[in-house]
Amino acid sequence: MSRRRRSVMSENLKVELAKELGFYDTVQEEGWGGIKAKDAGNMVKRAIELAEKAASERK
Repeated sequence: MSRRRRSVMSENLKVELAKELGFYDTVQEEGWGGIKAKDAGNMVKRAIELAEKAASERK
């Protein structure tokens, strides 16, 4: 039985980050599985930075 993992990031956020980081063309051509591990790591790092910034602005 296969279980799909639920994505923590919304699809829109992932697309925006991929565009910002310069690998959205790969996503369009090959899907999310086609990106490099380094790009995925950079995407997560950037998402964390944005979340931390948003949290600090709420204080």
